[in-house]
Amino acid sequence: MPPFLAQEFVHLYGTGDHEVRSFFAPGRANLIGEHIDYNGGLVMPAAVTLGITATCRLRSDRLIRLHSSDDALAVQIDLDRPIEPDPARGWGNYPAGVLRELLLQEVNFMGADVLFTTTLPQGAGLSSSAAMEVLTAFSFLALAGAPTNDLKAIALLCQKVENQFVGVNCGIMDQFAVALGRENCALLLDCESQDYHYVPVALGAHALVIMNTSRQRQLAGSKYNERRAECDAVLRLLGTDAPRNGLVHAPWESILSHVSDPVLRRRARHVISEQARVEQACRVLAAGDLAAFGRLLTESHASLRDDYEVTGPHLDAIVCAALQAPGCLGARMTGAGFGGCAIALVEQVEIPDFTSSVRSAYLAATGLEPAFYVTHAADGVHETTRKG
Repeated sequence: MPPFLAQEFVHLYGTGDHEVRSFFAPGRANLIGEHIDYNGGLVMPAAVTLGITATCRLRSDRLIRLHSSDDALAVQIDLDRPIEPDPARGWGNYPAGVLRELLLQEVNFMGADVLFTTTLPQGAGLSSSAAMEVLTAFSFLALAGAPTNDLKAIALLCQKVENQFVGVNCGIMDQFAVALGRENCALLLDCESQDYHYVPVALGAHALVIMNTSRQRQLAGSKYNERRAECDAVLRLLGTDAPRNGLVHAPWESILSHVSDPVLRRRARHVISEQARVEQACRVLAAGDLAAFGRLLTESHASLRDDYEVTGPHLDAIVCAALQAPGCLGARMTGAGFGGCAIALVEQVEIPDFTSSVRSAYLAATGLEPAFYVTHAADGVHETTRKG
């Protein structure tokens, strides 16, 4: 544990008799396959090197005390009292929901003092909520001496918490990526069947650069619901020709013959073409063709901008700046859209000039100062305590 973290933990909680243990859960960036998870599609997220650390120490009672280094709100949970959603608990509802679900599954754990520290920017679409959920589940299973190797079960537990306790109707992608991430690999996940396998992402002399627009996602929730409704409308128009396993599997010819509304046609075109881009991305990554992968990223952004209309001026500005900057093979928005982050595939030797160029162009276009995070595909949730 870094000395500054140990000092902060002792400052908050004092010294104690139990061992202090540390755990880490990453954020995630979806490399390609955007807005098709709820249409039965394939997605290709990767865990990233940014994430949340939980520094934990067991107590001898049934009290859970939680602090976060980037939020002044302290959270206290009595395990002998019912745990229900509480707006006053703020960010603490994510770990509280997980603790409640673990208790319902009869995991036997004692109280604990926990300090969360994060390198994930808030509201940027890098799945900080899923990271905290998965981190809490993994940490408390480990503290209880329970098995932590069933990472898919942990992901599903945390999705249930987000859906039923927090009240966000998210899919499975974020929790899967955070729990099951693997170094230098993306996770190819079929959101319909929940089948998955790993796709090597050998970047060699390149790196992923996460570009934060510094614009928290605006309209993402309402537009998300609107796009889901539009995709459902397409399926209704297809009638008996609608595929049972999601809109991504609809032949384009069926769209042309059944759907006359130009907006709904564009929505369907993005969904169907994005599925094809994910499948092609698997092939080019397996072949080590990063230039082709970069082109697919750029094509994905254009489709999200023109056909699905979920990018917005800030994401468009930063992607445009990236594509004109030195060393960039491709770029696109990642996440729900309307703010948050974009990703770019960049030659490592060009990263200083790349970030300088993008910063200048984006600042001139929007008046906002962007932030950059150089990363790669990383491992999912794990313990970081140094033994011995």
